[in-house]
Amino acid sequence: MNKGRLFIISAPSGAGKTTLLRKIMPGIDRLTFSVSHTTRAPRPGEKDGVSYFFVDRRTFIEMRRQNDFLEWAEVHGEFYGTSKDAVFSWLEEGVDVILDIDVQGAAIIRNSGLAQAISIFIAPPNLAELEKRLRGRAQDSEQTILLRLQNAKMEMLAINEYEYLIINNQLEEAARVLESIIFAERARMHRLPSGLPAPLTTWK
Repeated sequence: MNKGRLFIISAPSGAGKTTLLRKIMPGIDRLTFSVSHTTRAPRPGEKDGVSYFFVDRRTFIEMRRQNDFLEWAEVHGEFYGTSKDAVFSWLEEGVDVILDIDVQGAAIIRNSGLAQAISIFIAPPNLAELEKRLRGRAQDSEQTILLRLQNAKMEMLAINEYEYLIINNQLEEAARVLESIIFAERARMHRLPSGLPAPLTTWK
């Protein structure tokens, strides 16, 4: 069986990445989301093991020491990391894996050579719209919003490091583009839209 593909998706906070993924993933077979470990506190509605694996700093640092992470980064003062074993297990089973990670983590994977990945950057149409979205979700303090906007300016500088760019201005359009990228990459690896290998043996 063909191995699965690893898709890295990065975006500034508030660009709509989570909304896009929630919209497309239920309709795509053999596609899973890699749940990261983080030291930050859960937000309202988030569940441990679903949104993130919420751990304390001591546990995270010990996991890092044992080389459990494919990548890890410190973002907004908190640690985030991707489990190496979980990702490679899915890929071996022919399941595509979505990594929702920041530009630091993407660069680590890109430079490590541990895994080949398709990288996709999701951007807001402009900074003003991003600020509107951050304020509209009413989850962060003023200080945090300003920090996220400042970080967004820095993250946008990394766009050229990504293979694909999606401008999330219209949700439906952005979702179609993201789906198309996943299906195109499957076709490039001689796999069906379902994620299964193309049955070329019937032509022999």
